[in-house]
Amino acid sequence: MTDLTPPEIERYSRQLLLIGPKGQRALRRKSVLIVGLGGLGVPAALYLAAAGVGKLGLLDESRVELSNLHRQIIYQTADIGRSKVEATQERLKALNPQMELTAHPVRLSAQNALEIFRAYDLVLDGSDNFPTRYLVNDASVLLKKPNVHGSVLGWEGQVTVFMPGGSCYRCVYPKPPTPGTVPDCAAAGVMGTIAGLVGLTQANEALKILLEIPSQLRGRLLLVDARRLSFTEIALRRDPQCAICSDRATIKELIDYESFCKK
Repeated sequence: MTDLTPPEIERYSRQLLLIGPKGQRALRRKSVLIVGLGGLGVPAALYLAAAGVGKLGLLDESRVELSNLHRQIIYQTADIGRSKVEATQERLKALNPQMELTAHPVRLSAQNALEIFRAYDLVLDGSDNFPTRYLVNDASVLLKKPNVHGSVLGWEGQVTVFMPGGSCYRCVYPKPPTPGTVPDCAAAGVMGTIAGLVGLTQANEALKILLEIPSQLRGRLLLVDARRLSFTEIALRRDPQCAICSDRATIKELIDYESFCKK
């Protein structure tokens, strides 16, 4: 248990039986950036903080709204109007005072993404819009960072892991959908439980990557139907014509993603 303090040994005692002190020390050295502190990012942040990841970056520019509370379970009624980053930072610090938390209360953009991403070992994408998803993907590919992707709508969700050298978001979705053809959660609704399922699955995959545990969702897209409680997998392959991750890549730097998704 070298380098683990008595409080750490007690805090992580059940987890240590599975990953050992070497694994726990590895988590303490690692860092994860969570993009979006909504229905996916919030449960993921709670589990990663509880597991002892050494540093979490919290990126979200928005403030807590009443309509968030049924699925974004870290917030309370008294938090309405507060910065999501500020409220999340407060709760995570209370959960695990030993970890480092870095606040990014900003809108992710092509101008700041690379600078922010460089400071982290892994990116967990909990965003809820296509411009941000493409931006997270492209920045992760350019910097060779693992990207744990998740999305939800209605009763359904999906999770996958995009690792350097493998398929990426653009391999699966080369072009964004035509504006207005895919409703968002505000229009179509979302069950809080499916957001929790996907968010904690993202956290689980992130932990496996940080611990170098195999059987990750790399090359597999997991589809979750919470109404039927069914799980389906789709095999993913790297697109040899992908605009950013293939040998014939045409995208060499970040672009204007709002314009790209409006075409």
